[in-house]
Amino acid sequence: MTAGNPGQVVLLQFSGHDHPGLTAEITGTLARHNIEILDIGQAVVHESLSLGILIQSPAEDSYAALKAELIERAHALGLQPHFARVRPDALEHWRQGGGRQQFLVTLLGRSITAAHFARVTAILAAHQMNIDRIERLSGRLSGHIAVAPQPANACVELAVSGLAAEESAMRAEFFTAAQELAIDIAFQRESIYRRNRRLFAFDMDSTLIQAEVIDELAKMAGVGEQVSSITAAAMRGELIFDQSFTKRLGLLKGLPEERVLSLLDSIPMAEGAERLIRTLRLLGYKIAILSGGFTFFARHVQKKFGIDYVYANELEIVDGKVTGRVASPIINGARKEALLREIAAREGISLEQVVAVGDGANDIPMLKLAGMGIAYRAKPLVRQSAPQSISSLGLDGLLYLIGVRDHDLPLIETKS
Repeated sequence: MTAGNPGQVVLLQFSGHDHPGLTAEITGTLARHNIEILDIGQAVVHESLSLGILIQSPAEDSYAALKAELIERAHALGLQPHFARVRPDALEHWRQGGGRQQFLVTLLGRSITAAHFARVTAILAAHQMNIDRIERLSGRLSGHIAVAPQPANACVELAVSGLAAEESAMRAEFFTAAQELAIDIAFQRESIYRRNRRLFAFDMDSTLIQAEVIDELAKMAGVGEQVSSITAAAMRGELIFDQSFTKRLGLLKGLPEERVLSLLDSIPMAEGAERLIRTLRLLGYKIAILSGGFTFFARHVQKKFGIDYVYANELEIVDGKVTGRVASPIINGARKEALLREIAAREGISLEQVVAVGDGANDIPMLKLAGMGIAYRAKPLVRQSAPQSISSLGLDGLLYLIGVRDHDLPLIETKS
């Protein structure tokens, strides 16, 4: 069958220097010939255009006239045209989707190199994954040329398609590659929920803020090394959280209240936290803090940034001094998971619409429960257990995982 026979499908491809009006000119030519467009895609990389259009071709004589006119218009526009007929079996495979699932692979780092792309794309090829689209979400790919007051972010998103059976093996390979290349590689299924998240739930200590409050209090009480070693073991999952928390808190007995409150202005927020929270609020997200730390600091963050929900442990103070006792229930891993369910139900949203972020072993239950669980600069056990992991960027890097591009942010902020 020739390309111009009735019912034949033809792929038109045009490439060249991009400028306004190119697509209008090409599709205008197709419109004059009453052509049915079955599929269309366009990409521009550094002002270089690639345009593909799948059409239902007319009869032989009409197709010849169309092809001649398209070649003439393309050359006048400085484009190189290419025409290829589509085999019936290939067309049917395209129509059926080939039983393939859609996924998103996101590369995040301070810079992204050819070596990073080569490793990721080799993994995709080995698992018969097709790359359907590549898009840069960050303002620049290199930290050397980015113009920003904060450390540069680099992020590229790949939309890929393939068999769902390959998902588990690819996740493991991406995890290994991320560790070896010192970048982050997020791998998630493309779904309606990915573009429709409604709630972010954060751990606080070493996630939203740059310290463990209980460790800082311990330094004031002169038991810093003892408490820090217990904290580290608990966050690694080597100790039961409730027991470790009770033991650490007991060492703080007698610490004056005024010294406790002095921490409110001395512990900074995590890199990118303010930008992330501000953007989430502007986009209408609900935000929760589910912390194994203390309410006095969590409420301070809540007041400063307008957090919707706060759950943490009450630091008991009597007669101006820390008692060393803890009230029940302790906000441990199981309690965080239960609270996340409660908040989602209260907001009337699916757990698939929840993003949970944490760094310690007691965060693992909520990270696994949420539609997107993200280990942020986390301990090895947590990185291995969480669906996603980010260590190379600040918290504002999470915006890329919900599809926010850097160039979206000025528009969002002007509407605040």
